[in-house]
Amino acid sequence: MKNYPKIILRKGKEAVLKRFHPWLFSGAIWRITGSPGEGDIVEIYSSADEYQATGHYFNGSIAVKIFSFRQCEIDYAFWKEKIQTAYNLRANVRLTESALSNAYRLVFTEGDDLPGLIIDWYNGVAVIQTHNLGMHRIKGDLVNILREIYGEKLKAVFDKSSETMKISSSEGNERRGKDPEITEAHDGFRNHYLFGGFSAEPIMETGHHFRVDWENGQKTGFFLDQRNNRMFAQYYSNNRKVLNAFCYSGAFSVYALKGGATMVHSVDSSYQALQLLEENLALNGIDKACHKSVLADVKKYFSENTDTYDLIILDPPAFAKRHNITHNALQGYIYINTEALKKLNNGGILMTFSCSQAVSREMFQSAIMTAALESGRKIKVLHQLSQGPDHPFSIYHPEGEYLKGLILYVE
Repeated sequence: MKNYPKIILRKGKEAVLKRFHPWLFSGAIWRITGSPGEGDIVEIYSSADEYQATGHYFNGSIAVKIFSFRQCEIDYAFWKEKIQTAYNLRANVRLTESALSNAYRLVFTEGDDLPGLIIDWYNGVAVIQTHNLGMHRIKGDLVNILREIYGEKLKAVFDKSSETMKISSSEGNERRGKDPEITEAHDGFRNHYLFGGFSAEPIMETGHHFRVDWENGQKTGFFLDQRNNRMFAQYYSNNRKVLNAFCYSGAFSVYALKGGATMVHSVDSSYQALQLLEENLALNGIDKACHKSVLADVKKYFSENTDTYDLIILDPPAFAKRHNITHNALQGYIYINTEALKKLNNGGILMTFSCSQAVSREMFQSAIMTAALESGRKIKVLHQLSQGPDHPFSIYHPEGEYLKGLILYVE
């Protein structure tokens, strides 16, 4: 077995690892044997020199993100077992062979014991995002593993990794058994194919069709985490006038119109997103007379528009990505929800979300209560929502529940 650098903990600090939390904070470290660099594999030991876990090393407050609590060789077989386990979970919840859907998240970071790695499956195209250097280095292995799991179903693998990593292209070659069919761009590592090429076929989600722009779109191109919540939108939209704020490529709008909405207004500040929305409406055979696209900032739209609605969907981008700006995020949630509540007719419904991991469910609900008080509306909670089953989170890592949602009845 390879001799990895060792992280030795302060006395008693192994308790958190006994609870299988996947993050080790720097304050728990007593000393380090060896000289690990950013993204290197390290093993963690107690002060009594007992093995605890294995993970990637970081120069930050989170010193190690753990991917194994079992001591073993971290090789190709190890990573394949991890990806296969993630695939089996999706198969067991009937996502991999569904007749109505052909897109899902295959790997969800800590939720699949693979911190720093996201893989989304889009009808034959796997889109990879690596958020740390350790995962970035095994992209070649990941491509080969995906080819073994999916076989001929895999048409392409696209690399869409975090720009904030600032990794040079030379580091991308530090991987096992580079396959001659795998290509890598030299203008950075973000937008390029690792295997195969572009597939223009749209995806299908619960019988609806969508074009996904994984090259230039937000995140990996489509918000798969909202699948189940969009079905609520379809159910509650019948005979209602709907506003889809922060609409992006219009998935909620399509569901609402398929559910019998009399009119849907879709608002986003991105012209490209609205173009994709129009294409998605056409893909689903939707009458354009029942829909209006609005290019505008949502806050400005709320302040200048006089329309009222029977159902409003608020799915904004993350207002807080770090805990030190949580207060500002909460103020943002209070403002947009207050304005939305003012635009709802009596008996209307508000579907509101937060995808900020730093904002807890309790904090989010408190912000909505404040918005209700400021708007003078009486509201009742019909449903509490979260991310779909292809975005699982460990019971030992509650931080993995990043998506919080409420469906509210407004009197």
